[in-house]
Amino acid sequence: MGMAWSSALTYPWEHGYYVKGIETVKVNIMLRIYSNKWHVYAGLAILNPSARVQIDQYARSTTEIFKLMLAGDGAGLRERIYKARDQVFGSPDETSEGTKRVPILLSESIFDQFSLGKPRLDNETVDTEEHEGTPTPPSPTQAIPANSHLSLLAMVDCWAHLGIQPFVHLDLAATPVFRMWIGVAEYLFRSPRRLDAAINAALYDVSHRSDDLEFVVAARGWSQCISFGNFDLYRERFERTAEFFHTRFEDATKLGSAMIKAIMESSAEVKVPTK
Repeated sequence: MGMAWSSALTYPWEHGYYVKGIETVKVNIMLRIYSNKWHVYAGLAILNPSARVQIDQYARSTTEIFKLMLAGDGAGLRERIYKARDQVFGSPDETSEGTKRVPILLSESIFDQFSLGKPRLDNETVDTEEHEGTPTPPSPTQAIPANSHLSLLAMVDCWAHLGIQPFVHLDLAATPVFRMWIGVAEYLFRSPRRLDAAINAALYDVSHRSDDLEFVVAARGWSQCISFGNFDLYRERFERTAEFFHTRFEDATKLGSAMIKAIMESSAEVKVPTK
């Protein structure tokens, strides 16, 4: 997501589309990653054969889902996404390992507190010279356009194709970023209303389509970079993207840490019902 936004010369918290709910978590995850040093992730991605397989499949999932979006293939897209949901999280009418757990992200009211931006007023504009091509931001009286959440659809699709059970990995290695990634995917996929809204947006709402295109290009680019095993190329891509966002790293680190703490505290307060 970071490379997609930087390639579009767009700060996601400025044009009003990525300032609430799931978007807040996605932006904070992105900034948390890029505020670290490039080698923290390069070794994991390039030297781990399993990671290469996952990254390649993620790029494939992203591309194939985007093609279904462009084709307007509603039946094909729904079949693919519902199949991935059922395999990873269980269907809405059955009990699985995922549905027996307390959700990681419990309420949008929790992570709305940690947004880096707010919807703009009608008389506020984006600097067109610095952010050429940035969509006109919604006003407070306008609903923020629905998002396809392509990055999350592709992530769960990738897990399903590779037979990965994310909650097993979460129990073994619950890093903050991984916990938030699983949590935001779970929050989307375990709600039929939110998931159907994302699918409908993917098919019929083009508000985020340019960002989706940038994301597909970025995902494939990272996959190719890692397949080459080239640390210098990885470093260049990572640091160039990090430079674009570096002015907000300090704020993002504070907000991200506070958000993780709030998520952990809210989850600890909820008990799983027993039968």
